[in-house]
Amino acid sequence: MARESPVDPPDDVLPDVAERAAELRARIDDANERYFVLDDPDISDAEFDALLRELQALEAAYPQLVTPDSPTQRPGGFVSPTFAEVTHETPMLSLDNAFNRAELLAWHTRIEKLVTEGIRFVGEPKLDGLAISLLYVDGRFVRGATRGNGVVGEDVTPNVATIDAIPKRLRAADGRVVPTRLEVRGEVFMPLASFEELNRRQGESGGRLFANPRNAAAGSLRQKDPRITATRDLSFFAYQLGVQQGSPPLRSHRDTLAWLAELGLPVNPLSSELETIEAVADFCEQMLDQRHSFGYEIDGVVVKVDDVAQRAEMGATSKAPRWAIAYKFPPEEKTTLLRDIFVSIGRTGRATPFAVLEPVFVGGSTVGLATLHNQDEVARKDVRPGDTVIVRKAGDVIPEVIGPVLAKRRRGTKRWTFPTQCPACGEPLVRLPGEADHHCINVDCPEQRVQKIVHFAGRGGMDIEGLGEERVRQFVEAGLVADAGDIYALTPEKLVPLERIGQKSAENLVDGIEASKTRGLIRVLVGLGIRHLGPTAAATVARALGDLDRVASASVEELTAVDGVGQVIAESVQRFFAIERNREVVDKLRTAGVDLRAAAAVGPVRDDVEPVLAGLTFVLTGGLEGFTREGAQAEIEARGGKVTNSVSKKTSYAVVGENPGSKLAKAEQLGVPILDEAAFVRLLAEGPPSD
Repeated sequence: MARESPVDPPDDVLPDVAERAAELRARIDDANERYFVLDDPDISDAEFDALLRELQALEAAYPQLVTPDSPTQRPGGFVSPTFAEVTHETPMLSLDNAFNRAELLAWHTRIEKLVTEGIRFVGEPKLDGLAISLLYVDGRFVRGATRGNGVVGEDVTPNVATIDAIPKRLRAADGRVVPTRLEVRGEVFMPLASFEELNRRQGESGGRLFANPRNAAAGSLRQKDPRITATRDLSFFAYQLGVQQGSPPLRSHRDTLAWLAELGLPVNPLSSELETIEAVADFCEQMLDQRHSFGYEIDGVVVKVDDVAQRAEMGATSKAPRWAIAYKFPPEEKTTLLRDIFVSIGRTGRATPFAVLEPVFVGGSTVGLATLHNQDEVARKDVRPGDTVIVRKAGDVIPEVIGPVLAKRRRGTKRWTFPTQCPACGEPLVRLPGEADHHCINVDCPEQRVQKIVHFAGRGGMDIEGLGEERVRQFVEAGLVADAGDIYALTPEKLVPLERIGQKSAENLVDGIEASKTRGLIRVLVGLGIRHLGPTAAATVARALGDLDRVASASVEELTAVDGVGQVIAESVQRFFAIERNREVVDKLRTAGVDLRAAAAVGPVRDDVEPVLAGLTFVLTGGLEGFTREGAQAEIEARGGKVTNSVSKKTSYAVVGENPGSKLAKAEQLGVPILDEAAFVRLLAEGPPSD
């Protein structure tokens, strides 16, 4: 269980340490959002792992810094507002990582102490795809959901149904009855040949090229139109079970994989039984040597304890099972020529240097551009135009330049210096004290304007089909659009005179703009691009405050009173709406008829129960005999209630089971009503007592 911590840094922790921990949490959450929701990562896998490890080290040294919502305390991932939410009946946890043989052996030493018998293992290639949950009822496929944040995923059932490798009915082998309810977990991925063919088609049609098979698979599975998904040639391997009702006793992982195959589900034929941890290490090395020979991308090996009973003894942390680990392959590196260094300007004005490279195939795709992060990184690495440089790409994210090959440096090359003026508007680039990044502080910078509008119209925001970066630039240059609010003043009559826009395409775009008006407050908040306010926090704020006017006028104190909203997010939201230009955008949205309200439902309310807990907030602590934690939460939400992670004066009830944590003491201190399991069951059936 995560340790509780107040909003302010503990008195016995140095302010710079607490500040660094908060910075790491925000950066990791942003990276997760870009990776899982936007399919647009901006840092390498290795850099993300380094950030997470640094945060883990800080929290280990200063346990009082641990917060319940820290990335170290929950599975990675985000839930996109594009799709309906699915609450997993049992969490889809992340895996802890090992990066070398020593760390793999250290994991083995830890789990050896948890059981008395010797441990056998199963090793499986770690596919670089998208984790998925398949639900079968009486043998029929009824639902497909992404892992999301591990607790809540995205309902992508129509898209999953287009994947030929996934059976729509389970096979009753040898005349046996299929399970009444079975959740199968596995990985959706795109074979390399299919990826290359997709990018060929995209290039011929002028569409967006995908960086790698993982992004292509994720983007294909998250299409709004399943007919597009059907053209993308996705595949699937099953590797685990979730909910099981009516299944035979499965005593080992080997039995599980064999049974899944009998049911007609594809399992990876490279999965191997391994008697010892030394055999596991050898298997990892073998997979590393053969990683490019399988026809699909892998980025490591998943190692699992074979015996199911031993798994139960080992248990899990809040984010990962102790009985499994991901052995991550080292990022791949190649050398190539660095042709030049330029600077791009993002929607917040951040100036990011990037390298233009002689194209090179690395990490599963051809790379022509690579990030250089900021001025300090360029200076530290001392890479110069004309250098031969080492490029690293882990196969799943934007590549980065590691450094120059000094032995190949030509005489006379000069150090690259960071520009003093914005390449888009010519105004000064400013680096504030204590910050690593330069920013263009010109609020009228044309590149910032373009990127803000692109973000607003993008899939993570208002999802306006047909309004990509090229169109936005065209409209800005034509003087039709100056900010996101101007999008809703576009008409076919204004668009048709422009180049490459006919009557039909103009009408389709305007129809897409009109459709976006009904997206609701969560999408509006995400689209506005408020710093630190990602989709999860936006959903929390929207549901708590209800409409954009309340959000815009809320004080920092009102915002931090919302569960899950800290000081950094609250101050950022208030600063955003204090700017007159941003308020003008909101006025334009309101005038255009954009829905600025939140959806009324908080959780998955069911038709078979009454909303007797509507408006009530619960905190769960300790183990309940008749409910899993997720099951108790589902029962509360089905009746209109809400479950939060921390106790406050606004908490309606604390439900307390065996071995409760510090939440019980906090509830008693604040005078929050305490329910044992019997009282909780009565409350579910009857609702709260009337006054």
